[in-house]
Formats: sequence, C-alpha cells, structure tokens
Amino acid sequence: MKILLVSQYFYPESFIINDIVRTLVFQGHSVSVATGKPNYPDGNIYPGYSEKKFTKDWFFSCVPVYRAPLRPRMNSGAKNLFLNYFSFVINGIRFFPNAVKNENFDVVLVFAMSPITAALPAIYLKWKFGKHLAVWIQDLWPESLSATGFVKNKWALRLVGCMVRAIYAFTDTLLVQSRAFYEPVARYAKPSKIIYYPNSYLELPINETPSTLIPAELLSVLNGGFCLVFAGNLGTAQSLETLVQVSERLKYLSEFRLILVGSGSMLSWIEEQKVLKKLDNLVLAGRFPSSEMPQIFSRAAGLLVTLKREEIFAYTIPSKVQAYLAAGRPVIAALDGEGARVIEEANAGLTCPAEDVDGLVRCIETLFQMSPLEREKLGQSGRNYFLKHFEMGRQCQRLVEILESQINKKGSEK
Repeated sequence: MKILLVSQYFYPESFIINDIVRTLVFQGHSVSVATGKPNYPDGNIYPGYSEKKFTKDWFFSCVPVYRAPLRPRMNSGAKNLFLNYFSFVINGIRFFPNAVKNENFDVVLVFAMSPITAALPAIYLKWKFGKHLAVWIQDLWPESLSATGFVKNKWALRLVGCMVRAIYAFTDTLLVQSRAFYEPVARYAKPSKIIYYPNSYLELPINETPSTLIPAELLSVLNGGFCLVFAGNLGTAQSLETLVQVSERLKYLSEFRLILVGSGSMLSWIEEQKVLKKLDNLVLAGRFPSSEMPQIFSRAAGLLVTLKREEIFAYTIPSKVQAYLAAGRPVIAALDGEGARVIEEANAGLTCPAEDVDGLVRCIETLFQMSPLEREKLGQSGRNYFLKHFEMGRQCQRLVEILESQINKKGSEK
C-alpha cells in the first residue's frame, strides 16, 4: 500500500508515528510524509532546519519527508499556539499538493494529535487528488480545549465544535485510539465511519552495554530496594501533586523509591517540593532516549501512571501504558476510565481512581507486600495482553487491512 501521511509532528520530534512509519516500511509498504518543521516540545525550530523554507529530507533512508514552513510554538501561550497551528494549515495547503503530485498514493492518513486543524491540509489533498482520507484521532476536540482551560468561552467552544463536525464530514474513515472515544466522536460524525484502532508500541532490545547513558548511581538505586518508575512528561495533566503526597506518606518504607524519568513544565515545582518536604525517596532522574528505557523498566518493581481527575482523561489510554505492559512489569495506575479498564482487563497490576492519594498508597503497599513470584505473574499477564492488543508489527498489519477494506467499501458504494 502507498500511504501519504499528514502530521504536524514527525521525526526528529519523538512520537509514536515515527515507529509506525518505520514498521510499515519494514513490512513492504510505501510511505511519504507531509509535516512541519520540528519544534516540539521546546518551541524552537531544531538545529539544522530552516523555519521559513519548504524542504525535503529523508527518514529511514527511503521515506520522503516534505516539511512546510511554520511559526514555531515559542514559549507556548494562546497566541503562539494559534500561529503555530494556523501556519501549518496555510503552508500545508500551499506546498503539499505540488510536492506530492507525482506520487501515486492510495490513501491520505492523518495522525491527528492536537490540533485537529492538522487535518485541513489533508482534506485539500483528498479533494485535489480524489483519494480516501483517514484520520487517526489521538485527542478529542473541543473537549480537550475545555478541560485544559485553553478555551473557556462557550461560544468559542461551539465554533470549534462546528469546525470539528466539518472536518469529520469530509473524512472517509475515523480511527479512534480508545474505545471510549466512540461516543464523543459520534457526537460530530456518523458512527459508521468510526473504527477502533489503538496506539501500539515498538519494542526495543534491552541495552546493557558499557555505553549506556544511564548513570551508575541511578542503576544502583534501581537494582536495590523497592523502586517504582514513572516515565514521561512531567506536566500539569499527570497529577504530580498526587505523587508528591504519596512519597511523603511512604517515608516510613525505607526500601521505597519513586523514580521520575522525564521532564516537563512541573519539574521545577517537584524539585522545590522534594527539598521542602525532605523527600529522599523521590528520585528525579532526568530525561533519557527511548532506547534506554527498557533497561530502566526491567529493573523496576513496578511502573506507575497517573493523570488528573478530568473527564477528558478518562477517555484516553496514556501512551506509556503500552510501553509498561510490553516491559512485563506490574503496573500501578491512578486513572479513571479507559486506561484503568485496560490494566484491569489485562490483570497487569493495581488501580485506583485518579488523584486518590489513599488508594494509590494502598496499591503501592500491596505491591510491596507481594512476593517476587506474584509480581512476575502480574507482569507476564500484562505482557501477554500487550502482545495480543498493542504490539506494533501486528497493529500495523491491521492498519493496512482496515484502510484497504475501507477503500474497497467506498469504491463499491460509488
């Protein structure tokens, strides 16, 4: 299959879509990418890339990557984000059609993280070339705008809802990353268009060579005591206040260490809390490349995921859940909705409601009291679930099957 991928974010920005493209190519499919200039998450155009010029480079040596100029996110803020989103739409419509006019692709696939407006250049490509358009929805608009407080005006939210309805109307196939997305997406689109297609995870080998970037001190901490690892963005959505309170409550467990791997907007606040509350059991490890994460996960007694208590977050499965399940370690989750359901269905660990400090403390104490054999059983159950539902090779095959089926179905209706 020949796929034209439209995504505002792509390599060297770190997102699941990079591994999806790599896997599709490995399986024998042809992929071209229409994207913007990399500037996420820091807000500045990456070194080696020009902000203003339309450029072409290569990914994985055989994937052409067409990059439209855009206004970088800068230091975020509503104005900067609007200009970032708007510039991708305008320049995507301006440059992408001419760039791909000689490529005989079968389908236009949109990787639709925020903003959903990234689908607008793809709609133009669908119209211009008469191709099937599939949008893989990663975030719910307008719900996420309301939940994060980015847009508070009710009339503005209704206007965004009208735009979402129009985008979905022009789309042939809507892929949703969570089963809980069905209902909110169906408010703006025909249910017959909606197909569940989850995020997946590309397993990486455990690197234990002397060239590892993980400091010896951190490896020593992981190898001793009872360590829980929280990996990923340290931002407002992750309910880090809950983790600080849990660390304070569990000071009495001398063997317990909570290791936060990552960075984000809340890092400085956590550093302050660690000093203020004398949280010696809270370890701020910093960021590491994805290639280093398997050996961190493999040494943990358990892997931790938390989100705030917001309706929008109950719809989603945090992307780290797939990576945690693949690691074969027990998962402790303070989540509502779909994320908790997956962990419970997989029998992969222990769950409690989002922001439930008492419940999370109990989950950690329960895991601490388990034998190594009991923990191993939870981890293996989660890994078996991962192999069945989230392994990237299998899921990429299913993606192609879905797209081919939808294209054929659309063709038979003409």
